[in-house]
Amino acid sequence: MLVTELLKLAPSPEQGRALLATMRACNAAATRAAEVAFAHRTANKIALQRLVYAELRHEFGLSAQMTVRSIAKACEAYKRDKTIKPVFRELGAVAYDPRILTWKGSEAVSLLTVSGRVVVPVLYRGRWLQSAGATLRGQADLVYRDGVFFLAVVVEVPEPSRQEEPQGWLGVDLGIVNLATDSTGEPYSGKGVRAVRRRNARLRAKLQAKGTKSAKRLLKRRRRKESRFARNVNHVIAKKLVGKAKDTRQGIALEDLQGIRDRVTVRKAQRADLHSWGFHQLRTFVTYKAALAGVVVRLVDPRNTSRTCPGCGHIDKRNRPTRDEFCCVSCGLAGQADHIAAINIGRRAVRHAADDAA
Repeated sequence: MLVTELLKLAPSPEQGRALLATMRACNAAATRAAEVAFAHRTANKIALQRLVYAELRHEFGLSAQMTVRSIAKACEAYKRDKTIKPVFRELGAVAYDPRILTWKGSEAVSLLTVSGRVVVPVLYRGRWLQSAGATLRGQADLVYRDGVFFLAVVVEVPEPSRQEEPQGWLGVDLGIVNLATDSTGEPYSGKGVRAVRRRNARLRAKLQAKGTKSAKRLLKRRRRKESRFARNVNHVIAKKLVGKAKDTRQGIALEDLQGIRDRVTVRKAQRADLHSWGFHQLRTFVTYKAALAGVVVRLVDPRNTSRTCPGCGHIDKRNRPTRDEFCCVSCGLAGQADHIAAINIGRRAVRHAADDAA
């Protein structure tokens, strides 16, 4: 299994200046290459290289391979949306492949810069590289964040053998108040997390209304802080779900929420909650943690999971009179709405598994 690891670098002040100069040159070259790609309407790397290679090497002082990587970066960005001319941040991430990056054992890495090679100590080697059987794969990205240099590397981690047949399915319902609720009725990250999200939203609105330079700087710092908070919460939830499934020898059934923001409608007061949380990130964390733990994950159709009675199977909008309550109008079965939805999600995984076996 491939995972991404951030390795913290510890360059000297002189090395740091060389790395920053290299990042500025590479991103400026990529922006220039993107201008030519947009003007000629081409996302072909070979064709674009013929047009700009010599110019980029002369103007920005890049090596041959750095020039090629800058052109590739421009092509990849332009290919995603050909109606927009890409512009890259001055200190955006820069790709290093094995031609311009060499490992010096496990404690240092040699990186090519516009002023020559520098051997930079690796301060933190991360978690995955220290696991048994882990190997580095492909290129790495040089990242500059909050005054610190990181190297984002791809690590291949051996996966344990998967369960051949899960002994049941742990259904997981994703929501707004409780970010996740499983089919045993356990909620994950409810009121406490929601209070922090609401507070962040109020502070963000005040700073946006102020509009000064200092307010914009603070907004940028708060954005990173909020991102770290959400990422941590998603990691915690995913770890708990995978651990619970592994201990009970179950698989995990998740809602397939592809395009959910375009399909669902919520009250105006809930729109910020719906659109501000990384549910896709949470699903990604659950998926990769489950793979490393040997737990099977299955995606199921989420339609009507919160309106279906697990007792009699009756589907009715009136089964859910409020956001938190479920009460079947046919048989009278009642319970917490998110718990009912998680039960239905788990049962759909059972049916899907039976269909696949047939």
